[in-house]
Amino acid sequence: MEKNNKKKTLTISSNITKKIDTSSINTTGKKSFSVKKKEPFKGNKNSNRFLQNPNQSKKPDLKKKNFARKFIEQQATKAFIKKDDKPTGKSKLKLKGPIDKRDFKLTVSRALNVEEIEIKQRSLASVKRARLKEKKNNPNEEKKEFQKVLRDVKIPEQITIQELSNRMAEKSNDVIKFLFNMKVVATINHVIDKDTAEYIVKEFGHKPVFEDKPNLEIGRKKEKLEGDVQTRPPVVTIMGHVDHGKTSLLDALRDTNVVSGEHGGITQHIGAYQVKTDNNKLITFIDTPGHAAFTEMRARGSKITDIVILVVAADDGIKPQTVEAIKHAKAANVPIIVAINKCDLPEKNISKIKNEMMQYELIAEDLSGDTLFVEVSALKKINLDKLKESILLQSEILDLKASYSDQARGVVIESKIDKGKGPVSTILVSNGKLKRGDHFICGNTWGKIRAMINYDGKIVNEAFPSMPVEILGMNSSAFAGAEFAVTKSEDEAKKMAEFKQINSDKNKVLVKDKKTLFDDVKDKDELNIIIKSDVQGSNEALKMAINKIEHNEVEAKIILSDIGMINETDVSLAKASNAILIGFNVKPNREAKKLAEEQKIDIKYFNIIYEALDHVSKSLSGLLEPDIKETILGSAEIQKIFSVSNAGKIAGSKVTNGEIKSKSKARIIRDGVVVYSGEILTIYREKNQVKEVGTGLECGISIKDFIDFKEKDVIESYLAEEVKRSI
Repeated sequence: MEKNNKKKTLTISSNITKKIDTSSINTTGKKSFSVKKKEPFKGNKNSNRFLQNPNQSKKPDLKKKNFARKFIEQQATKAFIKKDDKPTGKSKLKLKGPIDKRDFKLTVSRALNVEEIEIKQRSLASVKRARLKEKKNNPNEEKKEFQKVLRDVKIPEQITIQELSNRMAEKSNDVIKFLFNMKVVATINHVIDKDTAEYIVKEFGHKPVFEDKPNLEIGRKKEKLEGDVQTRPPVVTIMGHVDHGKTSLLDALRDTNVVSGEHGGITQHIGAYQVKTDNNKLITFIDTPGHAAFTEMRARGSKITDIVILVVAADDGIKPQTVEAIKHAKAANVPIIVAINKCDLPEKNISKIKNEMMQYELIAEDLSGDTLFVEVSALKKINLDKLKESILLQSEILDLKASYSDQARGVVIESKIDKGKGPVSTILVSNGKLKRGDHFICGNTWGKIRAMINYDGKIVNEAFPSMPVEILGMNSSAFAGAEFAVTKSEDEAKKMAEFKQINSDKNKVLVKDKKTLFDDVKDKDELNIIIKSDVQGSNEALKMAINKIEHNEVEAKIILSDIGMINETDVSLAKASNAILIGFNVKPNREAKKLAEEQKIDIKYFNIIYEALDHVSKSLSGLLEPDIKETILGSAEIQKIFSVSNAGKIAGSKVTNGEIKSKSKARIIRDGVVVYSGEILTIYREKNQVKEVGTGLECGISIKDFIDFKEKDVIESYLAEEVKRSI
């Protein structure tokens, strides 16, 4: 009874926005609740102050609070009315319709703000549930079908699968799946060619559009010359065998001394110079190396020339590089003038040279031919004027003309990286006028001409046809023999260079069947080589000469071939790949030298090409396994076997031929079959240990790690020597 009589205390903690129908609730039974009533108004001393100041009146606030209190009391009273069918102990409100419990929750701010209680926004979850319910009620409603968007897909020369799928707006997985069905294993990073990309695009229903190719005809020779057309100086290439006096002849023509600057007295660079004749006419000379390794350089020299001067030593005759030079000149379809040098020597034999030249279809004029032969001496400067006259005569017959106002074109003779200037290339202008500030394309690189230096080392602002100049302003070093052409703008040059770079990339990573991935495995030992040289031509020559070194067991593998100084990257690469580092006419920078000392990397420096090739050959020979040469010393037949406590089993033998030496190699032969190969440990003769025993004498022999002797076995003593092999 005490529990029933006990008054309930309400704690207001909720806020009801929905109206509750109280008519359905049974009103019988005891209904008790306690609400804290409004406290009676009590006057105080300060009340007069508030009454006196009308501006600080709070009547509207009191009305609002009273209204809020009445509303809360009403809601609380309705919420705690019990039903008859429920016991008095547990009181729960059962209402019609779904009412969320959160509707009853009341915060202080809500309690004081009556307008907010009346407003209730619909939640996102409620909207979602309504949509799901609507879908369940209408299952037969037709779904909206989205049509595939067909696109025009631009296809370059090469494209990755990732990029192609992005351009088609297709999943890259679908493209890979399609290729997989075609029995091609690929990933998103694989590069595919234009034709494969076109096929894929068509299969996916899109339209392939090929990217516009930039106009590469700018570098080609025009059939018709435009602008100011004038006669240009002839370009003459001096060719011949090594040490026949090509550079000395050019020095004599130019009154300079280039030979003294060349290492080993042989030319290893391609050089271009201009010589003025007595008639104030210019002749451009190109000097090529005569060494066997510089084939490419000579071939390049013959391609950019108008006339070839073939230098032959009067005392030496025709040599292999002389024949090669004739072949290059004939392949380039240029006329040949034969200069017989060293004609001041007493052992000269000019008639023999003329007769030998006939087998190469070079017949002298005095032998009813059409080839000009000039006997000269570079040392004593004999007949040099006659040689110049012959060149000018030949050039008049050829009628060489070029435009002096058109956009310039040319060929790269040599390329290098200078420490202060950066990438530098020697250009021979073939047509047009080359100006400082021109934008150009050269091979796979482009740039703007910052400065031009002529053959005398003077800075010039303009270069005309047949004039060799050194240009500064390339973005990267161009390969020797590359075509040079001036473009209208920087954008055009950049676009053409990028296009060329993509097309000339020889190491294209095209999609390949995995089956052939491991087919080309080589069993040869490889010698890794890193080459750094001063100019592109020397680099090219070294690469070609090293690649010609062939052997069944070992091979040279050039992992890096570049121009410029040896830097830290080269040293690190040599350490990582266990390679030999060769510097040809270059030295390492300070950091690279310090790193090489720390890493114990030996950098080899060479100035002469055949010394570098000898070093590579020796290094390759070191990889070869040495041959083992055997020398038979003698043999002994086992007569009886003795057991000695200290030494184990000893073979009592008689030396049949030669001599048996202690510590020599030995093999046990039983019935013609070698059963053991080892080393003779000790030899005993009459209880004394000896070093060797001669023919016909008896002795006791013990073999290292062998005791299974049998009578009539033969012990053969021999020496094994390692013989080093060389390539």
